[in-house]
Amino acid sequence: MAATAASPSGAPATAPAADAPHVLVVDDDRRLRALLSRYLGDNGFRVTTAGNATAARAHLHGLDFDLLIVDVMMPGESGLDLTQSLRARSSVPILMLTAMGDADDRIKGLERGADDYLAKPFEPRELVLRIRRILSRTRDARTDGGVIRFGDCTFDPARAELTRGGRPVRLTTTEANLLTALARRAGDVVSREDLGRISGEPGSDRTVDVQVTRLRRKIEADPKLPRHICTVRGRGYVLRPD
Repeated sequence: MAATAASPSGAPATAPAADAPHVLVVDDDRRLRALLSRYLGDNGFRVTTAGNATAARAHLHGLDFDLLIVDVMMPGESGLDLTQSLRARSSVPILMLTAMGDADDRIKGLERGADDYLAKPFEPRELVLRIRRILSRTRDARTDGGVIRFGDCTFDPARAELTRGGRPVRLTTTEANLLTALARRAGDVVSREDLGRISGEPGSDRTVDVQVTRLRRKIEADPKLPRHICTVRGRGYVLRPD
């Protein structure tokens, strides 16, 4: 059965199937919450809604979600602040929605840990495609190639799993895609253009640079003096394994 619109209190919508992906929509626009709840439900998702960060946290305390859709501009705690806070303790994929569509705002969302970014107004079909792409990459990231070791890190491209000092390191979908691309061509330079296409931000070199900076913080002993993800001036980046 297709999901119905969630109530103003943010209660879960009727689930299409018990094992369907569960999405939490966090937006202060009541009408948009209802529309997204119906549309996503019609496309096979279970949907819960929240009108602000406080309500979202209450749902997250008691429920597990496969993906969050978070509006940037909300009264009280912003979507950016909520995303940054969640990233300190959770790896749940986050797709950000906002009326602000310029590059700086996209970069702010990515810096806080968002997996993807969609500017309002948007086509609902595009939103569904982006959700499915994120979930597919999160659950079933599969590539060719063996395990690669660099420093105290190990990366398995087939599972998109990174460990450092034997402990798992959480990667966003975009970070995993970028590291996989570098790992599959370890020792060779990968252009910013190619990495931009992989990250879903073609033509945005600055976005690629932000993602690489985030990866370095998770991999390098000294991110300011990287030994493994190295810049090749005027060409791109290269991963230097052991």
